[in-house]
Amino acid sequence: MTTLTVARVLAILVAVVTTFGALLADFVIPATAAQHMRNDRWPPHAKFHDAQYIVMSILLGVLALALLTTSASNAQFAVVTACAMLATPWLGLLGALLFPRTAIHDPEFHNRPIVGLHPQVLLSAILLVVLLVAALLAARS
Repeated sequence: MTTLTVARVLAILVAVVTTFGALLADFVIPATAAQHMRNDRWPPHAKFHDAQYIVMSILLGVLALALLTTSASNAQFAVVTACAMLATPWLGLLGALLFPRTAIHDPEFHNRPIVGLHPQVLLSAILLVVLLVAALLAARS
């Protein structure tokens, strides 16, 4: 398996998570949707922005999958570009923590930390590392 193929496979895995992750976690899976779109305490405008994030993640994931699964004249560029696109919602999640009066979860919910991190922060960090590895492998090939 070539370095570029490994890079492409890693990016495709992140693209699938990005395409379906927010939709499943924030809207479909009952335990986590109750903390997001199905949270009766959330005002409609908060739900609007969560829905916006869900749709954005789906669009970025689908666009990246299109780049990663079609033959491009410059495959390296396609993989690196897809990685940059896929990093957007995950960097956005981490960047949102820098704004005043934001929190990774609402006070009525407590998500048990994993290795000291909120599960969403940990997932973001893992996926960003995978994307960095994929981009570096693609750039090297």
